[in-house]
Amino acid sequence: MPQPNLRDFRALAELRYQIRLFLSFSEGAARASGIEPQQHQLLLTCKGLPLGSSPNIGTLAARLCLEHNTVVQLIDKLQARGYVTRARSPENRREVLIALTESGEAALAHLSALHREQLRTAGPALHAAIGAILGSLEKPARVRGD
Repeated sequence: MPQPNLRDFRALAELRYQIRLFLSFSEGAARASGIEPQQHQLLLTCKGLPLGSSPNIGTLAARLCLEHNTVVQLIDKLQARGYVTRARSPENRREVLIALTESGEAALAHLSALHREQLRTAGPALHAAIGAILGSLEKPARVRGD
C-alpha cells in the first residue's frame, strides 16, 4: 500500500472538515427544534431503515452504533414527548418494535427538509472532498517494462 502524500492528507482533512460542518449544522438544527441530536438520529434511523429491517431496539442500536441501553433511554425520552410508540411484535412477543407517532413524523419531516436544504448548499463542497480522495485512490498501477 503506497504511503499517503501531502495531497492525500489535505484531501482527508478537507473531507473531515466538510463532514464536521454538516454534523455541526445537523446538531444545531436538532437542538433548535427542541430535540437532542441522538434523538433526531433515532427518528431518522427508525423511519429510514432498509427494506426488510425491523425497527426493534437491537436493529436501531446497531444502525446508530450505540449500546442497547442507550437506545432504550433515547426511546424513553422520545416516547415521553409523544414522538414514538413501543409495541410487541405480533410474530415474536419478545421483540419490541418502535414506530413514529404523528408528532414524531412531523418533527422528522421538518428536520429532514432543513437537512436537504443544507445539503443543497454544502453538498458540492462535500462531493468535491470525496472526489479528491477517490481520485487519489484510483491512480492506475504502473506495469513493469513500460
